[in-house]
Amino acid sequence: MDQYFLFNSRLGIPLPDFKKNWEEYDLDTQHAILLHWEKIRGSIPDRIAQLEKTINHKQAELSNESNFIRSCELNSEIAELASIINDLWLWYRTHQDITSEKIHG
Repeated sequence: MDQYFLFNSRLGIPLPDFKKNWEEYDLDTQHAILLHWEKIRGSIPDRIAQLEKTINHKQAELSNESNFIRSCELNSEIAELASIINDLWLWYRTHQDITSEKIHG
């Protein structure tokens, strides 16, 4: 199944990476892809929980930080982690019927 998914280092999960239109895959392949996607989707809440822990640590560090530049860096890091969480929730909510429009759109 790895040929249908590509690891996204920013999100920390594999994402669909189809080489042709969804309809061009036979039904067995579509079914296998969907099963694999459901396993990946199932891991997304755990990935989000990890990122939330990191945010909480950075927020605690920020509350004790007196260096302005480091405070700005921490704020930027927290914002990026929040953005990743948002993107993960979007992928989590992606309907089970993956189509090329949803993946490439």
